[in-house]
Amino acid sequence: MEGFADLLEDFLTELRDARGAAPGTLAGYADDLNQFSVFLSEHGIASRWQEVRPAHVRRFLAHLHAGGYARASIARKLSAVRSLYRFLFARRLVSANPAAGVTAPRQRPRLPRFLYQEDLVKLLAAPDPGTPLGLRDRALLEVLYATGLRVSELVSLTVPQVEGVDELRVLGKGGKERLALLGRPAREAVARYLEEGRPHLLARRPPAERAREERLLLNHRGGPLTDRGVRRVVHRHLLRACAQHEIGPHALRHTFATHLLEAGADLRAVQELLGHSSLATTQIYTHVTRGRLREVYDRAHPRAR
Repeated sequence: MEGFADLLEDFLTELRDARGAAPGTLAGYADDLNQFSVFLSEHGIASRWQEVRPAHVRRFLAHLHAGGYARASIARKLSAVRSLYRFLFARRLVSANPAAGVTAPRQRPRLPRFLYQEDLVKLLAAPDPGTPLGLRDRALLEVLYATGLRVSELVSLTVPQVEGVDELRVLGKGGKERLALLGRPAREAVARYLEEGRPHLLARRPPAERAREERLLLNHRGGPLTDRGVRRVVHRHLLRACAQHEIGPHALRHTFATHLLEAGADLRAVQELLGHSSLATTQIYTHVTRGRLREVYDRAHPRAR
């Protein structure tokens, strides 16, 4: 596509600077739009963005469907194309958005995976508190469950942000700030990690770098723990404690929301704590809790069957 690389770069810059898109989001947009551009070129459909029509976008979706892509993936790629054309239209580079009237494939609702209380207790007790990494892992798991943070938000936490506090100000998606709360077990786990675990990990860094390191969670070399590192930690303890290998750290965010609603928390309060911009996003958890209530009813009520 003519001028594709430059337009894509401008679009991604707009997403990053004006909307606060995370690096992972930007990479996803780039992949999806590169795939769309390659499809148009390889099939001889269009050589310029102005030549793309709604029928071409539908043909792209049909191509993805035939290739075995999941409905959610197809919908995400369509959303990326729509967003790009909104950007082009706003700058009068195209006269219309060819993806505006194209509908995404209808998706089956997918309920979030979460942990029941008995498995959660096992998971939180899994790390070895006798080692610096075990203290870090205990703090990591407790904070994830106490706050419902996303992994990207967790790894961004700094020592000054969490030391001696029970409330966190978190910068979430789109640069929106919200309040996250730390219960007593999470505060105690963080305090012990800061006192006994983190100094040992930080000591593995060159002396000149130690004073500048503010990130809360450190890896075994004393550097900042990454998103991937968090996923490895959670997977390892889930497998050891609960024999769970199909769910990851986001399940603790789902668990946080589900347990609050099961205990009678207000849906809008949970929305605020999760940082959802729309209440509809939070309402998925009401389906989860209804399912849990049905399961409890069927198991406990003498006349359920």
